Amino acid sequence: MSQNPSEFERSFEPGEFYLSKGVGPHPLPWPRGDEYDEQLLADGDRRNVADEYRYLTVEAIRTKLAAARLPLEVAIENWQHDLNIGSLVRTSNAFNLNAVHIVGKKHWNQHGALMTDKYLDVQHHPNVKSLRDYADNAGLLVVGIENGVNAIPLHENPLPRNAILFLGNEGSGLTDEGLSACDVVLEIPQWGSVRSMNASVAGGIVIFEWIRQHQLNQ
Repeated sequence: MSQNPSEFERSFEPGEFYLSKGVGPHPLPWPRGDEYDEQLLADGDRRNVADEYRYLTVEAIRTKLAAARLPLEVAIENWQHDLNIGSLVRTSNAFNLNAVHIVGKKHWNQHGALMTDKYLDVQHHPNVKSLRDYADNAGLLVVGIENGVNAIPLHENPLPRNAILFLGNEGSGLTDEGLSACDVVLEIPQWGSVRSMNASVAGGIVIFEWIRQHQLNQ
């Protein structure tokens, strides 16, 4: 069935153009409750959210997600203004991870996140020690994702359930300090000629492997 063009919004992001499906104003009578955003009810909800979250306030969406968050977190070292940060934040929201940690410079490129950073916990750590202290206090193991450096192939080592996946800069990888903070370092086997794959893609692969091990077989 064809869609009414008014039900779409045009969204521009670096390197991509697409039509993002939304919904128009909510028919009367409106649903009642503090979880609903009256402006969205009146004007329509064009956000990139699943249907079950339409017309809800940001805080209401965060509350619903918090009730089912997974005990998995990701950390990103020294990516600075790399678009991969936003992409990995978006992936973390898609799988409803518990938190994303930015290690190093506080400011990061949010374009690729498509506003998903509003719905999950994004924490900043000035250095690796701060991240390690957080992991110790939270009872989380730090799992480095890095090619080489005597890393264990991903499929040969079960991922711990309560973990932080730690990824480094796409060009140089994790720093020596970052590697020393890891409880284990894993690598994604590759068979092509390129030295490394896109960092956000690597993060997505390992996140889904964790999902496969700990969620899909329950």
